[in-house]
Amino acid sequence: MPFDRRSFLGRSAATGAGVALAGAGAVPASAATAGSGGFAGGRVPKRYAFTVMGTTDLHGNVFNWDYFTDQEFDDKAHNDVGLAKISTLVEQVRREKGRRNTLLIDAGDTIQGTQLSYYYAKVDPITAENGPVHPMAQAMNAIGYDAAALGNHEFNYGIPVLRKFQEQCRFPLLGANALDAKTLKPAFPPYVIKRLRTPYGRDVRVAILGLTNPGIAIWDKANVQGKMTFPGLEEQAAKWVPKLRSMGADVVIVSAHSGSSGTSSYGDQLPYIENAAGLVAEQVPGIDAILVGHAHTEIPEYFVANKETGRQVVLSEPLKWGQRLTLFDFELVWEKGRWAVESVGAQVLNSNTVDEDPEITKILRDEHEQVVAYVNQVIGTNAAEMTSVEAPYRDVPIIDLINHIQAATVRDALAGTEYASLPVLSQAACFSRSAVIPAGEVTIRDVAGLYVFENTLEARLMTGAQIRAYLEFSANYFVQTAAGAEVDPAKLTNANGTPDYNYDVVSGLAYEIDIAKPAGSRVTDVRFEGAPLADDAQFVLAVNNYRANGGGNFPFVAAAKLLWSNSDEIRNTMIAWVKEKGSIDQAEFASVDWKLTRDGVPVF
Repeated sequence: MPFDRRSFLGRSAATGAGVALAGAGAVPASAATAGSGGFAGGRVPKRYAFTVMGTTDLHGNVFNWDYFTDQEFDDKAHNDVGLAKISTLVEQVRREKGRRNTLLIDAGDTIQGTQLSYYYAKVDPITAENGPVHPMAQAMNAIGYDAAALGNHEFNYGIPVLRKFQEQCRFPLLGANALDAKTLKPAFPPYVIKRLRTPYGRDVRVAILGLTNPGIAIWDKANVQGKMTFPGLEEQAAKWVPKLRSMGADVVIVSAHSGSSGTSSYGDQLPYIENAAGLVAEQVPGIDAILVGHAHTEIPEYFVANKETGRQVVLSEPLKWGQRLTLFDFELVWEKGRWAVESVGAQVLNSNTVDEDPEITKILRDEHEQVVAYVNQVIGTNAAEMTSVEAPYRDVPIIDLINHIQAATVRDALAGTEYASLPVLSQAACFSRSAVIPAGEVTIRDVAGLYVFENTLEARLMTGAQIRAYLEFSANYFVQTAAGAEVDPAKLTNANGTPDYNYDVVSGLAYEIDIAKPAGSRVTDVRFEGAPLADDAQFVLAVNNYRANGGGNFPFVAAAKLLWSNSDEIRNTMIAWVKEKGSIDQAEFASVDWKLTRDGVPVF
C-alpha cells in the first residue's frame, strides 16, 4: 500500500490507575497572534476544542464477564471488556472536557458475539410480540451514544432483528453503503450532523458518515441477497463527503466498519476491498478523522495523507469488546467566516483502569443473570475431558466432535435424495484455543464455547481434486520448518497472519501436511477409505456458511453446487445433538486423520 502503518507508534493510555485528560472544552486561545488565522489588528482568533469518543466491535459485551467460562473476563494482558467499563471512561472524559464538547460514536459489530446478545436474538428474541429491549440498546442508550455504524455481524440474525434493534436505539445506525437492492437508495441513514455550541454564537457542525463492510454480501448472503447490496467504501465516501461539506459540515468524521490495511479475506469474489479505511482517507478529500473497526486490532493514532489535498487524516481503532476507548481531540479556529480544523490527534484509553459503571450494571443485572442461568443448564455428560489447546497443530477429539456432528447432520438431511449415496466430508476450525468440554456434566456454555460464531451449516458438492486444493490452501497456515530444526508449537502456526479460524481440518479423509516443504506443496498421501484420493471422486462437504460464501477465500467451495443449507446455527445443532444423545463418548468419533510431518516423519 502507498501509505505506511505508523499507527502502532501512536499514543496509548494502556496503564495507570486513573485517566489523565489534557485539554479544555470551548475556550479562546490566550497566546495566539494575528497572522495565525485571527483578525486584523492582532486580535486573538476564536478557537474551540472538542472530543469525539469512539468504540467498535463491542460484540454484545456489556459486563466484564465471559459467558463461556462463567467467570470474570481475563486474558494474558489482563484486559477488561464491556460497555459498563466504557461508560465509566466516557463519564470521566465528559467531566474533563465538558459534556457539550463531546460526542460518542461506534463503528459497528454490536449485537453478536456473546451469549447475552445471542439470548435476546434467539432464545428470548427482541422481535417477539411485547419482546424485550436488546441489552446493547439499553446500555448504549443509557450511556448516550450519538451514532453507530453498521457492522457485518449486525446482519447475522437477519434483517428483522436488526430493524428491531434499530427501532430500540435512541441514536441512528448509519450505513451509507448499505443500499436497498431494488432502489439502490440507502437502506439506513447515511449520516448524521451534530451541532456543538460554542461561546461565539456559531455552532460547529460535525458530520458523521457511516460505512459498513461490503463482505456482508458474501458472509450473510442468505440474509441479504435480493434485499440489500453493499458497494465499496471509497466510492460511497466520495459521493457523500462533498455533500456533507456542501451542507455546511465544518468537520467530517467517518465511522467505518472496515480495517485500515487495504486487504480482503474474500479474494476477488467482490470488486470491493474489505479493509478499506486507509484507502478512504487516502482517496477521498474532505475527511478529518476515521474511526476504524472490523479488524480487531489496536491503532491508537495513524495518519494517512490524502492524495489530492495532501492533508493528514487521522485514523484510530480501539481494541474490540470495549477494551479501549478512542479519543479524537479536535482544535478548531474561526477563519474566513467558518470553523476550520487546525489540528486533530487521537489516543486510546484502557478500560482496565476503571471500575464498571454501577448504573449500567444495575440496568442490565436481571438480563445478565437470566443468561448466566441459561448457559449453565446441564444438557448431558462426557466420559473424558476434551480441550482445544493443541487443536491448531494436532488432530484432537474436540474438533472431531464438531465434524462428526456436522457430517451426521448433512447425511440425515440428504437421505432420500440423489446425493444420499455420496460420502460426506466435513470441515472445522479451532475458533478458541481455550475451549474445554469437561468430564462429567456438560452445560450449554461448554458446547457453545467450542463454537463461538453464529455460523450455519451447508452441504456443497466437491471433487477429490478440489478437496486436495482446499487442504493445500489450508496448510498455508503453518510456518515452514526445516527437517531437524527445533519445533516450537507457539511459533508454528498463523503464517502470514492467518488466523486460527482460517485453518480448516477435513474429516472423512486421511492426509499429511509436510511443514518442511514450501506453501503450495505440503499436503501428501491423501487417502479415502485407505486408497489414494481420486481426482474425479465426488464428495459432499459439510461446511459452515462463512467458508461456503467465500470467507477466507478458500478455493472452489464458494462456486461449488449447493445441495442443502440450514438456517439454524451449528452451535445449536451441537447443543441439540448432545441433548438427544445424553452423553459424549470419544470412541464414537475420535480418530487421528491428519498429522504434521517433515520428510515423512511425524512432528508430534
